[in-house]
Parts: sequence; structure tokens; C-alpha cells
Amino acid sequence: MISIYSISALILAYLFGSIPTAVWLGQGFYGIDIREYGSGNAGATNTFRVLGKKAGIAVMLIDIFKGWTATNLAAFIGLSVTGPQDSVQFVNYQLALGITAVLGHLFPIFAGFRGGKGIATLFGMILAVHFQAAIICVVVFVVVLSISKYVSLSSIAAGFSFPLSIVFVFHSPIRSILLYGMCICVLILVTHQKNLERLLRGSESRVNLFKRKKN
Repeated sequence: MISIYSISALILAYLFGSIPTAVWLGQGFYGIDIREYGSGNAGATNTFRVLGKKAGIAVMLIDIFKGWTATNLAAFIGLSVTGPQDSVQFVNYQLALGITAVLGHLFPIFAGFRGGKGIATLFGMILAVHFQAAIICVVVFVVVLSISKYVSLSSIAAGFSFPLSIVFVFHSPIRSILLYGMCICVLILVTHQKNLERLLRGSESRVNLFKRKKN
């Protein structure tokens, strides 16, 4: 059922996702366009590389919040449209809003449709839809990153852990969540194509987000 509320929520979700956190932070506080440095990506990882941990953490948290907020707009559409919050219909609306926010992050209207890879925004969406599976994604990301030092590989592994945990750990009866999880895997592979090529060549940049600087 389509209503003015659901359409408005989708528009808001896209606008939330379109907030170019890395671009605005880089231009506002550092006087640079983050897309012209490092990997050229307007996301948290490139912000870590170019602007440092403080800026990177700020971008990551805001981008996560974008996805979480947009997905939770489903709670404001109305029960007559979405049904109760434990219903399949409600989860489907959450997924639609979250995916719209991710598209906004990938193609932001406020930054010439040149956005990031959407990993942090995707994670915010997962937090809103399935908190327990999101925790597993975090654990997988941290473990892979601590071992490999590749953010791209860690993001891919974390993304693939979502549908696997939905099926084998939580046994979710909602098929749309599993379908969404599979779409996440495809999206991550597409947006990380260049990273995968560099990983295969052995030329992908390593980072150590947990290393402390020596005095």
C-alpha cells in the first residue's frame, strides 16, 4: 500500500543517505575535497587515510547514523501501512528505506552524485533491521582487519557474514532479509571491484587503525 507518508519517508531516506559527510567535513574543517586525495572515495576509510583517525571516526559514525535513522523512518509511516514492528511488512519497509539511504550515499544529490561505497551506511541499516547480526558483522570485521590489515577485505568478509548469520545462526523466517543480505554481497563486490583487483595483485594498501603513535 502506497501512501503520501511512505513516499515522503523514501524521499527523506534518500536525503539522509545523500549527506556527504566526508566531503563536507573535509571541505569545512580541512579545506580539501576528500575525493581528490587517496583512493578518491568519499567514505570513512579514505578519510582515515587522508585526514586521520578523528576525522575518520566522525565520518564513520555519522554515516552509520544516516543508515540507522533512515531505516527507522518506518516507525513513523503508520501501522495502517507497515503493520506492527514484528511483522514481515514492517521489515520490508525498513529494508526499502535502508536501501534508499544507501543509494543516496552512493549517489548523493548534495555532492554531484559522487559518493562513497556505502559500507558504514549499510551497517547502520543492519543495526536497525537485525541488531544481533550486526554485532556478528562487527566481530568479523575487527578480526579480519586485525589479521590482514585490509579494510576492503574486512568489509567484504563482514558483508558476507550477514546473510550467513541470518541463515545459520538466527534462522530468520523473513525471506526478504535473506534476499537483502544476498544483495549486500553483490553490492559490496561491485563497489569493491578495484580493491579486489589490487588484492589479487598484492598492491592493496594496508592500514592499522588500532596502532598507537609512538611519542
